[in-house]
Amino acid sequence: MLLVNRPVGIPQPGDFAVDEAVLEPIHDGQFRVRNLFLSVDPAQRGWANEGSNYAPAVPLGSVMRSLAVGRIIESRHADFPIGGHVYGWLGWQHYAVATPQDILSHFAEPVAPLSCYAGILGINGLTAHLALNGIGRPRVGDTVLVSTAAGAVGSVVGQLARSRGCEVVGLTGDDDKAQLCQTRFGYHRAANYKAGTIDTVLDTAVPEGVDVFFDSVGGEILDATLRRMRTGGRIVQCGTASIATWSPDPIGLRNEREVLTRRLSWGGFVIFDHVVEFPGAIAELAVALRSGALAYDEDIRAGLDRAPGALIDLYAGRNRGKVLISLG
Repeated sequence: MLLVNRPVGIPQPGDFAVDEAVLEPIHDGQFRVRNLFLSVDPAQRGWANEGSNYAPAVPLGSVMRSLAVGRIIESRHADFPIGGHVYGWLGWQHYAVATPQDILSHFAEPVAPLSCYAGILGINGLTAHLALNGIGRPRVGDTVLVSTAAGAVGSVVGQLARSRGCEVVGLTGDDDKAQLCQTRFGYHRAANYKAGTIDTVLDTAVPEGVDVFFDSVGGEILDATLRRMRTGGRIVQCGTASIATWSPDPIGLRNEREVLTRRLSWGGFVIFDHVVEFPGAIAELAVALRSGALAYDEDIRAGLDRAPGALIDLYAGRNRGKVLISLG
């Protein structure tokens, strides 16, 4: 799946084209991967548009950048034998030629369903685990508020925070997801932020304030929550999904006074800065997953041609769980 037009905002199906190519021989140090599950992630909007400070924009005419899980079917690298499984930068395509630099995790025998390695044991679960502990630093009795609470990251954050003795509150975009947060993902309370003004929703959801805000949306929800943070609160900034474009830069409220007077810690988190921590974090998440302590949902769609529409649905909140494209 090639990116053929530079989109503005959320990429549309017309910005992509399907192409076929002959499989070229691989060289020493390379291995060929048969992709089985392609990841659909909010960051792909930025990669297709203007890029970011950790990943340049995808060049037009090239395969759309994507994380994926696959099986090695041909190898000229001793550490990546045929039959092993890998998760990494493999693109929206059926086959990928990779090197070790493209790989985030490598496992001979999966200890969970293979799709998990692109979700709860991939960057989604890893983001929840590493960002919550590293920046959020939850303590027993803390009130933890999570935006996109039913999403692939937020659903894990809720469960991890509750397991640490926190009062966990979620924000979602519809009533069904709010209910799911409470019945499946460990939230004590959850609210549909579209049910009223954000101030009214937060007054009901977190009447006594917030110690940790795990945020993936930014914008008005962040502005309103900053004014409800308790002294010494921690903000984990994992995304800015509510901002349609950063060119030109949007102008919001001045928040410096809130950070100062409330003595807040506000940290940005990009998962790819923490690759060295992946093996240990994956092992911890896998133990919790196998024990039944972590629930997860997947929204799996079959066929490469479904990928662009899946990205649109993700931003519209029409997904139910981690969005994957199955090529099996």
